Parts: sequence; C-alpha cells; structure tokens
Amino acid sequence: MLRAIVLTAASLIAVACAPSTSNAEVSTGPKPFAVTEIATFNEPWAMTFLPEFNQALITEKGGKLILWESEGEVVEVKGVPEVAYGGQGGLGDVILHPDFSNNRTIYLSYAEAGEGGFGVAVAKATLGSGVGGPELKDVRVIWRQVPKVSGRGHYGHRLAFSPDAKYLFIASGERQKFDPAQDMNSNLGKILRIFPDGTVPKDNPFYDAANPVKSQIWSLGHRNPLGLTFDNKGQLWNQEMGPRHGDELNLVKRGANYGYPKASNGSHYDGRDIPDHTPGDGFEAPKAFWVPAISPGGLMFYNGDLFPKWKGSLFIGGLGGEALVRVKVNGENVEKADHWPMGARIREVEQSSDGAVWLLEDGETGRLLKLTPTKP
Repeated sequence: MLRAIVLTAASLIAVACAPSTSNAEVSTGPKPFAVTEIATFNEPWAMTFLPEFNQALITEKGGKLILWESEGEVVEVKGVPEVAYGGQGGLGDVILHPDFSNNRTIYLSYAEAGEGGFGVAVAKATLGSGVGGPELKDVRVIWRQVPKVSGRGHYGHRLAFSPDAKYLFIASGERQKFDPAQDMNSNLGKILRIFPDGTVPKDNPFYDAANPVKSQIWSLGHRNPLGLTFDNKGQLWNQEMGPRHGDELNLVKRGANYGYPKASNGSHYDGRDIPDHTPGDGFEAPKAFWVPAISPGGLMFYNGDLFPKWKGSLFIGGLGGEALVRVKVNGENVEKADHWPMGARIREVEQSSDGAVWLLEDGETGRLLKLTPTKP
C-alpha cells in the first residue's frame, strides 16, 4: 500500500536575485505538495519514464538496472555492462532514445576500469525480452572519458538529447584532477556533443579531424556536472558541484569556458582561494550559485500542468543540502524561487507525463517519492 505523507514543515524561498549574486533566503509557508512513498532502492542514481506511464527504468549505483512498474513487480534488467563500483563510481544515468517507442534504444553511463585507472563509458542498447525477463541486447559503447585516471570521484556522466533528437550531450567530470577541465586534449571537465551513434559532428566548435577528443567538446571548464537538461526554448542547462561551496547553475553555450579551476565562487577544500567569476575575466559566469553549498544532484525542467505555477522552472536535487530547489527561468537568466528541506539527500528529479514530480533519495535505502499538489 502506498503511504501518502503530506509535509507541512516550513519551507524556504530564495529572494529574486540577479545572476551570480547573493544567496539570500527567507522563510515562507508550508510545502505546496504531498509526498507519496512508492518504493525503495539500493543506492538509486537515475530514472527515466517509459512511454507507458506506469513504467520507469531506474539505475542502482552498484550495477543494477531496474524496470519498475506501478502495478507490477520490480524486476532487474539483464545484460547491463560490468561497472567499476566504488567511491562515486558505478552505474549512472539512463535515458531513452527520442524514438524509443519504435527502436527500444536506451543509453547508459557507467564507471569502468581500464589502463590508467577509471573512467566513464556511455553505451547504447536495445531494451528487449529474454528468457527470464527484460534484457539489454546489442550493447555497444559509443563514448569514453579520455584519459582514464586514478581515483573514483567526479565522474559526472549525465546525459541529454537535444530537442531535435539529432545530438547526444554528455556531462563529463574532471575526476578531481583540476587541470583537465582546461585541457583541450582531454574530455574531462567538459560537456560533449556527439551523434547518437557516437560519431562527432563536424560543426562542433573545436572540431579538428586530427584530434577526435578535442572535436567532441561543446563547452569546458566544468567541475563535477551532475545535472543536464534542455528547457522549452531549446536552451541547455547544467548544474555542478563547486569546490568548497559555489555550486553552479549554468546556461551551457557553444564553445564557452566556465572557468574551473581558474574561476569559481567557491574555494579549494584545503582553504586556498579561487578567484571569483568577475566581468571581463574571459569565463562564462554561472546564472546562479549557492554559498553555502547545496551539493546539487539531478536537474529537471518542468513543463507539466499539475503544478501550473512551476511551469518554466528548473528543479535541482540537493544532496548535502537535503533539499529540493526550484529556479525560475527568465529567458537566459534565472531567479531562485523555492528551497524545500526534504530531510534526505535527493539524487534525482524527474517529471512524469501527468505532471507529477518524482524524486529518488540517495543511499542504501533510497526511496522513490511522488510529489502531487496538496489538497486545498
């Protein structure tokens, strides 16, 4: 039986602010949504709804891909590639090909081991039926982080298709190595643009036939991007964890440099200063930042009708901040709108076709939660 929990604790609402300025927040009234606990998973990381509304694919960091059905059993999908589980690494994002209803193609990101250490791989596969249930078939890796490095942090690896379905964008973390984010011979600390089959468009901003890695780059200077989504105007947004504070929400532009590790509104964990973003520094400043940090997780653009006042907003899950954050999009700028404490680390935010908002909590007993409007 589903447990409906109407949350009435005070929420926080951020005052309107110009891009990249203050982080002031003021208290406000109760949350405008009820929370229904749906299921529990072991370290869930990402989810995507299938065209059939009552089904979703959910990844667990340890390496399991789960097919969830609202009225059926929760079953494991077989054929998932072996993942290098540990630290921040494991099975990551899952998205559908835009023509999934016809081709049944999905895309997965995951950490893998190899020469030099660890890195992310992105694979495409067909979701089919096997002898024992759902199964991935024709699994093929189409992209890898270059180079593989030591350590198991800052993989990033969020995925998003462009609205015209022509391009796949990949958010790639700098793997806690700092300098690769500015290295054009590495795809670490970058957002990449490729075709769905893994080949590289020749109109990418840094295309170089002699340098296939550089050719993938759409933007650079990113740290640990854990959210990637398009809005209803076709603009690409990403959010990423800053170093010590300075978490960012960025409007991702072709060929832009977002500054890390040369510019950030946070500082290094050992106390060393990083110059703040300033006009004329040659870097693209975030449209919003958070000090203190919220440790952003998933990112979702809301275009549903169930919450009319939320239409045209970005939603960010807070990990360390244990919150759900709403940011209103105004053209190329944003306005901080709501900051609701959730009492748990929020790893993923998604929207279903009926306009409900869904959350995945982080951790070994992470819950799948459904948000619907509070009854008047």
